[in-house]
Order: sequence, then C-alpha cells, then structure tokens
Amino acid sequence: MIIFGQGAVRCHPYVLKLMQAAGIADQQLRIVEFDKVLFQHAGFAVSNACRAFLYGLTHSRIGNAPGDRYTKRYYRKLSRYSAALALVADTSMLLLGGKLKQKERLSARLGDVLSYLYIASAMLKRFEDQGRPELDRPFLAWAFHECTYRMQDALDGVLRNFPIRPAAWLLRALVFPIGRLEAKPGDRLGRRVATLLMYPNEARDRLGEFCYLTPSANNSAGQVNAALAEIIEAEPIERKVVKAAKAGTLTAPEAHAQLAQALQYGVITEGEHTLLLRTRAAIADIIAVDDFDTADLVAGRRPDTGRPVLRSAA
Repeated sequence: MIIFGQGAVRCHPYVLKLMQAAGIADQQLRIVEFDKVLFQHAGFAVSNACRAFLYGLTHSRIGNAPGDRYTKRYYRKLSRYSAALALVADTSMLLLGGKLKQKERLSARLGDVLSYLYIASAMLKRFEDQGRPELDRPFLAWAFHECTYRMQDALDGVLRNFPIRPAAWLLRALVFPIGRLEAKPGDRLGRRVATLLMYPNEARDRLGEFCYLTPSANNSAGQVNAALAEIIEAEPIERKVVKAAKAGTLTAPEAHAQLAQALQYGVITEGEHTLLLRTRAAIADIIAVDDFDTADLVAGRRPDTGRPVLRSAA
C-alpha cells in the first residue's frame, strides 16, 4: 500500500546514487555511472512534472491508487502533492543551490508540505488499520481537506515568492494548471464532525483512544468526557424548565431559585432536580477558564499572603 506519494519517496535514492557514483575511484567508470544516474534523475524529474500537471489538470480524478472507492481520491491527492513537492524542491535546489537554505521562508513552506503529507498519510493508514469504519469518514474527510488546503497554500506561497520569476510561472503552470481548487472543510461537514463529537459513539471513542481522559481538577478534557452522558440526559429536563419559565410558571430570576420553584410546582422531580444541579455545577466548573479570585488581582499584593509588596525607593 502506498502510504506516501511516489514523488518524495523516490527522490532520495537518486541523490544517494549520485553521491556514490562521485566516490568511485576509477575516473572513466565514475563518469559513466554518474551520467547514468544523472539521466535517471532527470527522467524522474520529468515524470514528476508530468504527473503533477496531469493530477492538477484533472483535480486528482485519474490515476492508479490503492484503497476502496471512498479513499482512492485521497491517495491520488497524496500522489499529486508529493509529485508537486518533489518537482518544486528539485527545481529550487537546481536554481538556488545553497541559497535555498538562506531563504528560510521558502524552505519552511516546502517543509510544511512534507509535514502535511506525513500527517495525511498517517490518517489514511489509521483509517485502513481500523478496518475503514464508515462512522469515521467525516473525521477523515475534514482532516484531509484541511491538510490538502494547507499544502496548496504552502506551495502557492513558494511560487509567489520564488525569486526567479520565469521559473515560478512555469512551475505554477505545472502544479496549478487550472488554479487552486482545494477548499477548507465546509460548514456542512463541520456540523457532521461536531455532531459525532458531542454524543457518545464508537467513532468518538476511537478518536480519544490514546488521550488522557481521567477527570481531574487539571484535566478539562477528562471532566468534559465524564460529564457528557449526564449533560445529554439533562437536556430534556432543561427544556422543561425553559418551557415553564416562558409560560410564566417560574418567576424566580436566579437559576437556583428557578429550579427550586420547578421542583415545588411539579415541573421536575426530585431526581431531575438533583441531576440538573449536578450537571450545572459541572458545566460551570468546566467553563471557568481564566477565573481568578478578586484578591489575586489587587495591585501590589502577593497572591499567597495578601500582604503589600515592598518596593525599594528609586
């Protein structure tokens, strides 16, 4: 299975072979071997240019790829951007040489493309290893669209800032022949992901498999996960309280007093009242970020003692 696009994978052996050919003691054999590997590398660069252009022209809709009907398009996109990365990186090294290291913004953007290729490859591998669960598809789609958008943005940044403009125009024609078509994940997909995250399900459990979810005072994620089931259970009870308040049955302005009235008038039961108190306390504790005691904010006082801070005279 192709985990990483062919372009970047095949780039390193040619460089290594060139170095090995240059180290051959026999001059005639060294020239022959060096020329052989050099032309192989040139052929590889031309094939990268062709693949990058064809994948860009068809928006990664053609070409051999592993996976099923759903994941083939993702593997094609990996092949497209790995070919584009290899093409742009080889051209940059050829034209800029050692100056590429000095142009840190260009090299950093190329490194970003490589990083997102690895991330996207890891996501696909995880999806395959777990048996391609259909419930995980929104997670994979959202993350993969984000990765491809960022790869496109990084490559565009390289081409916009490439110092040799004719080469940049040629590379843009090869890498983005019909423009930049990658988009960030849409709101519709985002809602599907958010829905999966807000309710207990197998996909959510798999996503948090290696996360630290033990509820404790310093672990908000664990607190949220532990309180989720009760919060979902309390949702219909909250709606009953809101409905009673809108109808004028509950008139108390404060939340605790309103719950007491709801219990008194039979809107909710004793058990429901206890559940609402517990879930509201848990929610208040979870969302209380950057919450400090007033005494801690008094200027010139130490938080631990409250005594004035002594300052030496200037």
